[in-house]
Amino acid sequence: MNYLVVGLGNIGPEYENTRHNMGFIVLDAWAKASDTVFSPDRYGSVAEVSHRGHKLTLLKPSTFMNLSGKAVRYWMQEKKIPLERVIVICDDLNLPFGSVRMRAGGSDGGHNGLKNIAELLGSQEYARIRIGIGNDYARGDQIDFVLGKLSEDQLKQMAEISVKVIEGVKLFATDGVSRAMNTVNTKTRQ
Repeated sequence: MNYLVVGLGNIGPEYENTRHNMGFIVLDAWAKASDTVFSPDRYGSVAEVSHRGHKLTLLKPSTFMNLSGKAVRYWMQEKKIPLERVIVICDDLNLPFGSVRMRAGGSDGGHNGLKNIAELLGSQEYARIRIGIGNDYARGDQIDFVLGKLSEDQLKQMAEISVKVIEGVKLFATDGVSRAMNTVNTKTRQ
C-alpha cells in the first residue's frame, strides 16, 4: 500500500529551523536516517521510503504553508493515494514545546496550512500529527514567533521528537490511526 506523508513548512533558507517548519524538520530527519534524499518535483520535494511492505511518499510542499493543499491534492492524485492514507505533520501553537498529538481528523485549529489542505480536499478527515511549539510571545507577535528560529536546545530535542513522530507514522501505515494515536499521544520530555 502507498501512503502520503506531508511535512508542512516554508521553503527557503530564511525559514530553515523555524518553529513553523516542524514538518520539514521531521521529514529531513527521516530521509537522513533512511539514507534517501529529496528530489525537487512538481509542487514540492519528494522522497520515497519503505516500511514493512508499505511505500511512503514523503512530501515537503514548495507552495509555501498557506497553499499546501495544492501540493497535497496533486500528489494524492499522482500516486493514487486515498484520503485515509494521508498524514500531515505540522507545528501547533496550542501545545507546549515537545508535545506531540496525533488525530484522525478534525479542525484546522487556526493553522493556515491545514486550513488550505481541508479547503482543497473538501474534507478535514485526514490524519495529522501536531508538534507543539508553545505560545511564548507577546500579543500581536504571533507571526514573528512562529517564523522565529528554534533555540539550540530545542533543535537538539527535535532529534528525539522526530524519532517519535516517524515511529507514529510507521504505526499509522502498519496498524492504523487508532493504534498509532495510543502510542504517539504522550508528552515528550521538555
